[in-house]
Amino acid sequence: MSLKSILRDLKEVRDGLGGISKRSWSKSSHIAPDQTTPPPENIPQSPWASLPPELLHDIIRRVEESETAWPARAAVVSCASVCKSWRGITMEIVRIPELCGKLTFPISLKQQPGPRDSPIQCFIKRNRATATYILYYGLMPSETENDKLLLAARRIRRATCTDFIISLSAKNFSRSSSTYVGKLRSGFLGTKFTIYDNQTASSTTQAQPNRRLHPKQAAPKVPANSSTVGNVTYELNVLRTRGPRRMHCAMDSIPLSSVIAEPSIVQGLEEEVSSSPSPKGETSTTDKEVPDITPSLRDQPLVLKNKSPRWHEQLQCWCLNFKGRVTVASVKNFQLVADIDAALDAQPEEHERVILQFGKIGKDIFTMDYRYPLSAFQAFAICISSFDTKPACEG
Repeated sequence: MSLKSILRDLKEVRDGLGGISKRSWSKSSHIAPDQTTPPPENIPQSPWASLPPELLHDIIRRVEESETAWPARAAVVSCASVCKSWRGITMEIVRIPELCGKLTFPISLKQQPGPRDSPIQCFIKRNRATATYILYYGLMPSETENDKLLLAARRIRRATCTDFIISLSAKNFSRSSSTYVGKLRSGFLGTKFTIYDNQTASSTTQAQPNRRLHPKQAAPKVPANSSTVGNVTYELNVLRTRGPRRMHCAMDSIPLSSVIAEPSIVQGLEEEVSSSPSPKGETSTTDKEVPDITPSLRDQPLVLKNKSPRWHEQLQCWCLNFKGRVTVASVKNFQLVADIDAALDAQPEEHERVILQFGKIGKDIFTMDYRYPLSAFQAFAICISSFDTKPACEG
């Protein structure tokens, strides 16, 4: 190609660009989006989505019944990830932990309590080097180290307090990530702890529709607010006497009626009152069965206290019956029961029923067994509070 032809091509390109710039500046410098929408295309669906609902229901039901333990239970989660129809049927078949005693989806760890009959057994591994605490699903660590991770916490020491960031991942503890669950914050002396639950920022922005936000703050990833789930308090040992720690847990999000009245009785009472009210001057039979179910009782938060141990003369130590789940003596070992007032006339077994127990079984390995009405997140937050230094509580 000759030099003249190259210069001629460059001149044509320059003239074309100049005409476009003059036309654009003569009208407006803004660029308007194209309002014409292309015709919708038929998005091909997976052939698995066209299965008959009856056949699909039977397939997922068999998978859920056969895969009862992790890691094989991951097949149930995979069924919910195929498509929308599979997800809907899977959510109908898989029952909540309160009814089946199994953990399947991440929502079971935070918003759904454990079973009523038997506790869910887990264990915690402590890593002193990284100041992390990992909660696993199972009786004890397996030889293959292929245990199911449930929750993870990292301790962050600050000037006036200590934070334990709780996440669904052991590698990401950022509050801006989707794996963030909540946190546990201790006071200066390490005797008072507050459990916080994350709250989505959408509710905050909707509550203030007229507030003008910076573009970078229009959709923040960091939760704007945190709601208080409960408080853990360790009693001060002023006299420095020897003995186990004494603790109280006030669960603001759990009513006291959850451990006193059976849900079937309460539901039957509500249905009886709404559907067939009693005649004037007569008392319903359901009212006689549950005389302690009052609005004030529903509003009271559940308070847990540690079960008092007994002194063993031969071993010269305080002992509790952990039913073989705890094998090493430690000041961190505890069992929590409901603190029920005697005036409420609750059943005797409710006073002795262990809702949460925590204890040591080896070096940096602890067991955690929880049941209704606590969730895995609430139980884990209470247990990791025992790892913080408490010089004012120990003799």
